Amino acid sequence: MNRPGTGPARFDDAERLADAIVERVGKTIVLALPLGLGKANHIANALYAKAVADRSIRLTIFTGLTLEAPRAKGDLERRFLAPFAERVFGGYPALDYAKAIHAGTVPPNVEVNEFFFLAGQWLGSPYAQRHYISANYTHALRAVLDRGVNVVAQLVAHRPDEALPFSLSCNPDLTLDLLTLRKSGKTDFLFTGQTNSELPFMRGDAAIAASEFDMLLDTPATDFPLFAPPREPIAPADYAAGLHAAALVPDGGTLQIGIGSLGDAVAQALVLRHRHNDDFRALLARFRTPPNAALHTAPFAVGLYGCTEMFVEGLLDLYRADVLKREVDGAVLHAGFFVGSRAFYRALRDMPREEAARFRMTAISYVNALYGDEDAKRRARTGARFINNAMMATLLGDVVSDGLDDGRIVSGVGGQHDFVTQSFALDGARSVIMLRASRTAKGKAQSNIRWRYGHTTIPRHLRDIVVTEYGAANVRDKSDREVIAAMLAITDSRFQDELLRQAKDAGKIERTYEIPKSARENTPDAIARALKPATEAGLLPPFPFGTDFTATEQRLLPALQRLKSASPFELAGVLMRGAFSADHNRECLERLQLAEPKRLSERLYAALMRGALA
Repeated sequence: MNRPGTGPARFDDAERLADAIVERVGKTIVLALPLGLGKANHIANALYAKAVADRSIRLTIFTGLTLEAPRAKGDLERRFLAPFAERVFGGYPALDYAKAIHAGTVPPNVEVNEFFFLAGQWLGSPYAQRHYISANYTHALRAVLDRGVNVVAQLVAHRPDEALPFSLSCNPDLTLDLLTLRKSGKTDFLFTGQTNSELPFMRGDAAIAASEFDMLLDTPATDFPLFAPPREPIAPADYAAGLHAAALVPDGGTLQIGIGSLGDAVAQALVLRHRHNDDFRALLARFRTPPNAALHTAPFAVGLYGCTEMFVEGLLDLYRADVLKREVDGAVLHAGFFVGSRAFYRALRDMPREEAARFRMTAISYVNALYGDEDAKRRARTGARFINNAMMATLLGDVVSDGLDDGRIVSGVGGQHDFVTQSFALDGARSVIMLRASRTAKGKAQSNIRWRYGHTTIPRHLRDIVVTEYGAANVRDKSDREVIAAMLAITDSRFQDELLRQAKDAGKIERTYEIPKSARENTPDAIARALKPATEAGLLPPFPFGTDFTATEQRLLPALQRLKSASPFELAGVLMRGAFSADHNRECLERLQLAEPKRLSERLYAALMRGALA
């Protein structure tokens, strides 16, 4: 199918391109779409439309991380989300296969398989749950090959003035290896691209020749704004966990950090350590030091090198703060894919060529694994700290990151297992799993550290370091009894006694064991007290690296979260407080179209918001 040495067939219409694909490969189409941002949305939608119209076409779509604007779950949430989503996500073309999955209208001649979900996106979808494929990121390539891929459709950047004028940009992750296999004759497929003017042109491995493409959709009519999720506010508990994690990272080391507010908390803590070292040390001293784990608290003289599957925005912030500066072959970072805010994309687009060359997008097989030039990788990945997020953990060190005990998948394994095993294979490396010690739903607090759970992502024989807001548990190579004691020390104190009882009943720890007094004040109030001086000094702002939320929206976010997590009894108290409070937050109510409530439901919402904002 490849046309070596020639340019691609160019199209200005997605439907005609889809017709050409069917003419070339026939009516059995196995379409691979990159994970996340790199999907050629218009090509995917045109092929899906053809399969819907012609049931003789058999279309299989293999992908991961289908991006969608957030969906509101109630009227109050809709009032907040709708204007924000229009402002931030407006213009991004929805993927028709995703809309059909939500509606339950996927035709029988179409099958959609994903190996990684947008977190929580498909919990309520039997179709998506049935068609999920559990695979490590490094094994996803094999899965797509086993399914017989014959079309790859990818969003690409185009710079005619470059020697290699196209860039895989945000997603060389699996495509680079697919193209290599095609050149060697081990597989064959049509490679179709869709150009996008906003996609940053990443050079190095990500840059490719026009001759790599068979077909190209290149027209202003199908250009669109990139999907750009906003950065989340960092809560006090996240900051506490980030501080503990930052003290585990050695100068001159290698770093991976996770997505979301926990990852940003680690980034800001590392910036504090480097730029405000006295404040960092003083702040850390207000907590217990991580047991049995060496602390690293000095500023970064040598700096860190980034080796990560996802180029998260926090790594760019670390580069700007002169923390990410250790080079490997001229690069401060190697990564397989990225998704980020509008400011992130703009920074990558506007970066001078010499500076941009320090950020290398490459194959996931390079960053997530040691095989292939293993000696060079081992020399480069010194002092590695692979920091990943989890939902839950057990007292015995099992980690739950991707699914629930009833079998439903929340997200996916992705590269977490890849980096955990890599940390055991590299000298001096550690796997650091971060999670919040508890969560609140409908007014009821629940521990995220359990005695046992019916689903495991990382088994306990790969346990290493677990971090919560209450400290770091160093559990690698420890006995089960030692692991239980260490995990109890970073558990929310409201749940320690019951967990300890379960461990004693199982005979895993002696009946006489008592939790140390130093771990008996693991409470949210204690975290707030410990962080108060730094918070008041402006060292721990909710959005340390900026945000797409307006000032009014930033005020609304914590109030909406309070309402979401409140019990019915607590909601009644908020309602009463709001009913009798002065209207000091009119701009917030105006943002929600509640400043002049007319219906009873609107008056109730307005009172709830006044109470929550108070």
